[in-house]
Amino acid sequence: MLRKTRRIVAAIFFVLVTLLFLDFTGAAHLWFGWLAKIQLVPAILAVNVAIIIGLALLTLIFGRIYCSVICPLGVMQDGISFVSGKRKGKKNRFRFSKAISWLRYSVLGVFIIGLIAGIPAIFGLLEPYSAYGRIASNLFAPVYRWGNNLLAVFAERADSYAFYPTEVWVKSWVVFGVAIATLIIVAILAWRNGRTYCNTICPVGTFLGFISRFSILKPTFDTEKCTKCGVCERNCKSSCINSKTMTIDQSRCVTCFDCIDKCKFGAMKYEVRKAGKKEIAASTPSESKESKGVKDSGMTRSAFLSIAGLFAFTHTIKAQQLHVDGGLAEIEDKKRPDRKTPVVPPGAKSLRNMNNHCTACQLCVSACPNHVLRPSEKLSTLMQPEMSYEKGFCRPECSECAQVCPADVITLSSLAEKSSIAIGQAIWIKENCIVNTDEVQCTACQQHCPTGAILLVDRDPGQEKSLKIPVVDKELCIGCGACEYLCPARPFSAIYVEGYVKHHEL
Repeated sequence: MLRKTRRIVAAIFFVLVTLLFLDFTGAAHLWFGWLAKIQLVPAILAVNVAIIIGLALLTLIFGRIYCSVICPLGVMQDGISFVSGKRKGKKNRFRFSKAISWLRYSVLGVFIIGLIAGIPAIFGLLEPYSAYGRIASNLFAPVYRWGNNLLAVFAERADSYAFYPTEVWVKSWVVFGVAIATLIIVAILAWRNGRTYCNTICPVGTFLGFISRFSILKPTFDTEKCTKCGVCERNCKSSCINSKTMTIDQSRCVTCFDCIDKCKFGAMKYEVRKAGKKEIAASTPSESKESKGVKDSGMTRSAFLSIAGLFAFTHTIKAQQLHVDGGLAEIEDKKRPDRKTPVVPPGAKSLRNMNNHCTACQLCVSACPNHVLRPSEKLSTLMQPEMSYEKGFCRPECSECAQVCPADVITLSSLAEKSSIAIGQAIWIKENCIVNTDEVQCTACQQHCPTGAILLVDRDPGQEKSLKIPVVDKELCIGCGACEYLCPARPFSAIYVEGYVKHHEL
């Protein structure tokens, strides 16, 4: 019953968290956005004391239930391991192995250093919720949207507007490759060895594992009923049960209840721990050579698969999309300008704040309805969101990124506050402007500027029919990117936004 209940709750959590990254309507975030905020690392970065204390108490009472119910990456590994176990000859495939403590705590140490030093390339890659977010956003979301677009085609033929088409595009090939590599590594380890990733690499698992040593409720052996048949050990995907010594490494146990469900003699119980009872198995001289051999070979396989997975990137060739004007002329796609200072969303306060607190989970990138957020490909801000105006601009009436950010890196009290925050400044490049290149009048940037920061002045003062060129009022420009997005110049816009290191109010 415990195992069944956990599986149902975990499945519900997993589906809803995944939906946060797939949904492009914003409806899911209104109802289930709190699921992203109860993830451990985002809660720590947001200094959400209530959630941090709640998760710590949850672990102290029930053990690492967080890893088997709340963490989407953990639940995904359970699903992969379950499918692997259903294959013929793959049941009862696990064996007890000693924890690789030096590796676990080394990775945790590197993670903490990266977190404190604000190095997203380190803590963003290791954080489990963010790792799953990148998988869902870059791999699952396109499939979901293609399915939606297919339904939209059938709905249109039936004169229904229940579905509408949405654009599907890869926002960053670097992050796409990272997502594929992460999925391959995690999937292979889960398929072969169950929870190896959680108990060897994941820093959150190591941290919660330390707390779970002192949990009140935990799986234990009933020594009077146990026959040492080894069924519990062979079904433990955490490889933390030693049936020969009837001990459990509670720091690696994810409280999945598989051992309790599989035991035919009722020898495994989930109960209050007894003081003075030995719980963590350790290597002893009496340990059999056979067991040690299995353990060593398991470590070798894990190491090999981890290294192999790092190089298992899938290179996908992007199909060139042709946009045709009236069926006559091809319109060239825009290219991103080389900004000296990246532009980060309103409410992020500064580049430093974004760099130190964002986990690069991609939730804001997935949720942005204006397609203006893209993951950074620079090493210093790797995978963190930044503004890019080739597909849209930051509309004054939208605050979706602030609403969904689980780490509270992006915070806005109101839309009025957003419209008064300057995140960058528009800069005009006369060599790109069609007024100069084609000798035709253009007013696109001035007409679409929501703050009236762009004025048109005579290019040739004194001439009666002088063409007009834009001038930017620094006191009014907020860096929304409307001018850059709507500029007809190709491949580079004649006006682009240069970011501010620190945002300020107008």
